[in-house]
Amino acid sequence: MATMTIKKLPDDLYARLKASAERHRRSINAEAIVCLQRGLGPVPVDPDDLLAGFRSVRERTQNLYVTDADLDAARRLGRP
Repeated sequence: MATMTIKKLPDDLYARLKASAERHRRSINAEAIVCLQRGLGPVPVDPDDLLAGFRSVRERTQNLYVTDADLDAARRLGRP
């Protein structure tokens, strides 16, 4: 992983970053990474990898069916 140093960071921006990190119970470094990730947008997804993941889940769960009776029984046991 790369290391980055930010020079001449305005005090008010640092204070906002620090307050946000405290609210989210993260280090200032972790909060800066989250802010950068959000600011730069989502990571591009390879459609072929995404479809392969869907197919894998479908294969593993092909015989898994939940009926209304199953759901009602779970609710009676206190499960939402």
